[in-house]
Amino acid sequence: MSDASFSSGGFPARRMRRLRQNATLREMLATVRLDRRDLIAPMFVRAGTGARWPIAALPRQEQISPDVAAETAKRWRDLGLRAVLLFGIPEKKDAVGSGAWDAAGPVCQAALRIKRAVPDMLVIADVCLCEYTDHGHCGPIYTRSDGVQDVDNDAALALLCQAALAYAQAGADVIAPSDMMDGRIGAIRAALDAAQFTHVPILSYAVKFASCLYGPFREAAGSCPQFGDRRTYQMDPRALGQVRPEVALDIAEGADLVMVKPAGAYLDVIATVRAACQLPVVAYHVSGEYAMIVAAAAAGCFEEKPAVMELIGGIKRAGADLIITYFAERLAGWLG
Repeated sequence: MSDASFSSGGFPARRMRRLRQNATLREMLATVRLDRRDLIAPMFVRAGTGARWPIAALPRQEQISPDVAAETAKRWRDLGLRAVLLFGIPEKKDAVGSGAWDAAGPVCQAALRIKRAVPDMLVIADVCLCEYTDHGHCGPIYTRSDGVQDVDNDAALALLCQAALAYAQAGADVIAPSDMMDGRIGAIRAALDAAQFTHVPILSYAVKFASCLYGPFREAAGSCPQFGDRRTYQMDPRALGQVRPEVALDIAEGADLVMVKPAGAYLDVIATVRAACQLPVVAYHVSGEYAMIVAAAAAGCFEEKPAVMELIGGIKRAGADLIITYFAERLAGWLG
């Protein structure tokens, strides 16, 4: 083949560097491109008016009141962002997480205000109970026959359905169950359809690993478990054989989009999911991944902008169609 031939000078006749010498040509030949439309910005909402509360573990991120959420969404839309992912921090918690479906609660109020202020902003509502339960788990607790406390999977489904319906009624465009209870996609799909929300898609946290990288998020959302951990329902990072079955089950139950979480440390999983299904694939670049980059940049290890562009670009390259990231606002400015 011509690629193996050599010039008279003894160098390969084909020099790949020729394609890298010109900046315009490099840009033209790039096959992976980030776009502001690929990005989803997380938003932490709590009760109040005109308020912002800084999050120590997540520099440049805040808890905000619903009215500020609407103002923020408008500003983000002006930057070219098209979607937000809402997380709620309730004023009170209880054993079943009833604040999750409170129509006067932060997520419902933020969804209402955002859709009024910015009708074309896609509002995605995270559906889980851990922020709302006083024990910090994603469903009601029961004691098993062996004396161990555990989450009651089937009892949680009805509660998750109540939350999903409340968010849909408030105007959320997409429902995103993140709890990892078995059967929750089918239950929520049936509940939405029965309530005439057949047009509302479900973004399933289909592949959500039990990761240490959620630490800053748990501080931001006030969702640390009060006992034990979430390894009985979130996936073991070592159990790659469970990835395809989890995705297949959620698709069979009615998921419209599927998610991998975390993202940066699981590029192989994103690629596996991309190859396994035809649905849109979403990847969540989580709080710990964000915080590490910000801290390293602040310490002078590297410049933040090129690092973020490279690492988020890697998530896109692995096969993600959409990326949830706390860098969304900064990326929107950088991408121009």
